[in-house]
Amino acid sequence: MTATGTAVPAVLPTSRRIAGIGLATAAGVGVAVQSRINGELGVRLADGIAAAVVSFGLGLLVLLVLVPALPGGRRGLADLRAALRSGTLRPWQMLGGVCGAFLVATQGLTIGVLGVAVFTVAVVAGQSASSLAVDRAGIGPGGRQPVTVARLAGAVLTVLAVLLAVGDRLGNPGTLALALLPLLAGLGLAWQQAVNGLVRAAAGSALTATLVNFAVGTAALLVAFGVDVAIRGGPAGRLPTEPWLYLGGPIGIVFIAVAAALVRFTGVLLLGLATIAGQVVGAVVLDVVLPTAASHPGPATLAGAALTLVAVLVAALGPVHRR
Repeated sequence: MTATGTAVPAVLPTSRRIAGIGLATAAGVGVAVQSRINGELGVRLADGIAAAVVSFGLGLLVLLVLVPALPGGRRGLADLRAALRSGTLRPWQMLGGVCGAFLVATQGLTIGVLGVAVFTVAVVAGQSASSLAVDRAGIGPGGRQPVTVARLAGAVLTVLAVLLAVGDRLGNPGTLALALLPLLAGLGLAWQQAVNGLVRAAAGSALTATLVNFAVGTAALLVAFGVDVAIRGGPAGRLPTEPWLYLGGPIGIVFIAVAAALVRFTGVLLLGLATIAGQVVGAVVLDVVLPTAASHPGPATLAGAALTLVAVLVAALGPVHRR
């Protein structure tokens, strides 16, 4: 049974798991692209929080137009209000956007120094650990999922893979200190995916769940930006003119919607591992094709990316049981 009392199958069909893994991996590649975009925007503005406000704010504007315009979006908003009134959905379960906002803020604050690959290893370390805990606690729409040997091995292999990919970058104490921010963001990412899945189940619409995520995240970022301006003043840079630097928000819409739709089929851990695989592969491709001063791709990086894909396959072995 799920948290809403709806019966679910004891074992997920293999075809749904495979399709979910493929879509989640593709979404992970999008996150790597988003990280590069928001990181560059943070460098241009000389303010990572301002870059996060721009990214989340543009995503929210798109959703405010799109969701009410679609019949499914309007039904989702009505169902969401009904779920809140009945208590089926609790207000705290709508706060996943706070974790998403923190992740986007860390992109703008750290990627200019860390590079996409090191940023990814820090997020992966937090996400892998928290995904196991979130699944075990049954916070997501799929209910409790036991920590099997395959799932635990997949999580451990994922961390080892990204350490292999960027191990030569982790000897700098300043890098390690700055990497604590995406590490914390990774810890919150699993919880975000779980509660966004609950919102999607209550609303019956992934787009409605995405709108909630962006509304909450934008509100949190505006508060943080207000405090930042009061303490340090406004951004030192100017808004860039290149259109591609404003695509972070739309990419985030796709990722959040896909994650909210898939988490009930894959569970939080498998969803996280698949998106991690996409992030690592995307980060490697970006660092090879479009290198920056912080990019140092090499044979170890490529080997780490390949091992990440193996880790996802290991975690996917055997049926995913739900309690």
